[in-house]
Amino acid sequence: MKIREIMTPDVQCVGPDENLVDAAGLMRQLDVGVLPVCEGDQVVGMLTDRDIAIRAVAAGCDPNTTPVSEIMTPGVVCVYDDQDLSDAVRVMENHQIRRAAVMSHDQRLVGILSLGDIAVDASAALSGEALKEVSQPAEPVR
Repeated sequence: MKIREIMTPDVQCVGPDENLVDAAGLMRQLDVGVLPVCEGDQVVGMLTDRDIAIRAVAAGCDPNTTPVSEIMTPGVVCVYDDQDLSDAVRVMENHQIRRAAVMSHDQRLVGILSLGDIAVDASAALSGEALKEVSQPAEPVR
């Protein structure tokens, strides 16, 4: 199975200079927990709902004035839309990420691949393995 068969297509981006209120509003509107952060055609980071909660809210940042660039996870782990799903799962496991940007070979963002996509559309064995490996270490900090 190819990544393009199960990825979430038509991804919307947020700019690095946009504030967190606008970014969170877009997440709510789209019903997503992640937005790629793009400067022009280049993906420069990822912003998750967890980034907003842990890095911004918990630190007391003003969401009306804090730019996405201060909170986002810089850099992006990418996979290609024509790759085998099992290859993408290995990439996600190795980087312990729950979502990966999906690129075309001309470096255009064409989608997002999430553990949810894998759970819904891949075999139970593959999705179970992906969840287990991405979640290591599974013990909470005490």
